[in-house]
Amino acid sequence: MSEPSEKPFLYVVVCAAGIAEGVGRLIAAAQRRGWEVGVVATPQGLGFIDAAEIEERTGRPIRSAWRAPGDPRPFPAPDAVAVAPATFNTVNKWAAGISDTLALGTLCEAYGLGVPIAVLPCVNEALAAHPAYRASVERLRDMGVRFGDPYAGEDQQDAGRREFHWEGVLDLLTHDP
Repeated sequence: MSEPSEKPFLYVVVCAAGIAEGVGRLIAAAQRRGWEVGVVATPQGLGFIDAAEIEERTGRPIRSAWRAPGDPRPFPAPDAVAVAPATFNTVNKWAAGISDTLALGTLCEAYGLGVPIAVLPCVNEALAAHPAYRASVERLRDMGVRFGDPYAGEDQQDAGRREFHWEGVLDLLTHDP
């Protein structure tokens, strides 16, 4: 059972993208800013992260599947949700109200609870040009979801690769401790 905390609780939703392996940077930044953190990964996202490292860093299990009836809640209710990286699939399903994974169910429910949600998408230009994606982003923005530029901030191009701006998602949250 989750223990009550004096710190606000941040859910970090992680999707299946190569950049997800760096989510420890987001967790560390959130903890430096006074958040307690729990990670909810999409089922496919689990394959992109180091679960043992994340569980050691947060002191909590990674959630990816619904708990059984009667099982204790491993996380307290969220004070905010950060989705990073957010994929094309997750953004489109979420905007459509599809709740076929714990991660999507968490996002759909957080909106209904009025929990602040911030997103750093990880979507290539070809997918971002798709009309369904553009409509999904617009719908989520209309719901109050805040989208950031994952490559904003310091321009640290190394061999043509831009640095994912993990802390940018924290800057978007309305409930920053």
